[in-house]
Formats: sequence, structure tokens, C-alpha cells
Amino acid sequence: MSIPPYDLSIPAFQRGFAVLSKLLDKAEAFAEERKIKPEILVNARLAPDMLPLAGQIQRMSDTAKGAAARLTGTEAPSFADDETTLADLRVRIANTVSYLATVPESAFKGGAERTVVVKTRGGETSYAGKDYLLTFALPNFYFHLTTAYAILRHNGVPVGKLDYLGRT
Repeated sequence: MSIPPYDLSIPAFQRGFAVLSKLLDKAEAFAEERKIKPEILVNARLAPDMLPLAGQIQRMSDTAKGAAARLTGTEAPSFADDETTLADLRVRIANTVSYLATVPESAFKGGAERTVVVKTRGGETSYAGKDYLLTFALPNFYFHLTTAYAILRHNGVPVGKLDYLGRT
């Protein structure tokens, strides 16, 4: 069975952002119930050398936008990474999901074979599109979604595995 790059990417990213939005709903309710400033959660992190919740969501956004653009040979929109509130993060998610909705399935034609170059602090890595999607983009997206979930859970937000799986 061969699954086209569009089917492996865009629906997965959209679903991940839907799950994240529900996690943020629970975070907002938790903050209101506990009478804590929601920004405490926005700035919370699991370890001093890890990005806070805002950074995790920004990386999810960048990964999804970048994957769509790289696999279609187009440019992704650039966002400023200046979110400081849950409302700001919701706008970031909405803007990312809106962008993903504009990328037509037909644009992914040849994406599995397209050469993708990823620049990181460690240098550049070239991939075939399929390998990029399966060994970098999707794992990176889910790493940041999982870490966002873990930050919220670690800070007392009542979320569980079924929330992460989008089953609640």
C-alpha cells in the first residue's frame, strides 16, 4: 500500500492541532478554576533547557508549515514567535490550520521524491521528501505535541491519554 504525502501530512497536522486546541481548552478552564494566570502555563516548561509551552506550539506550527511547503516546493508563511497568552497561541494555531487548508492535495504530486533540505543549528541535511516526512517532520511535530501535553499535565491540568488521542 502506498500512501500519498498529502494523506500522511495535512490530515495528521490538522488533527494534531485539533487535539492541541482541546488541551488548551482544558488549560484555560484549569487556570480559571484555580485562579492562576494562564500565562504561567504559557511559560511553563519541563526542564530549564527545554522550550516552554509557547515554544512547543510555535515549533509544531513551524514544522507543519515547513513540511507542507517543502513537500510542495512552495514558501510557507512566516510567523513572529511572539505569542505570550493562550489567546495568542490559539491565533497561531488557527493561522497555521488556515494555511494548511490552502495547500491543495495536487501540489504534493512528486513530493515523495522531491529533495528536501533542512537547515538546523547542526548544519544542513538533505532528504527525499518521503524520508523527510517520515523520519523528521512527523516525529518532530508529535514530539512537540507530546511535550505540550506533558507540560500541561505536569502543571496539574487534568488531561490524560484519551485527551492526547483526541478521544474526549
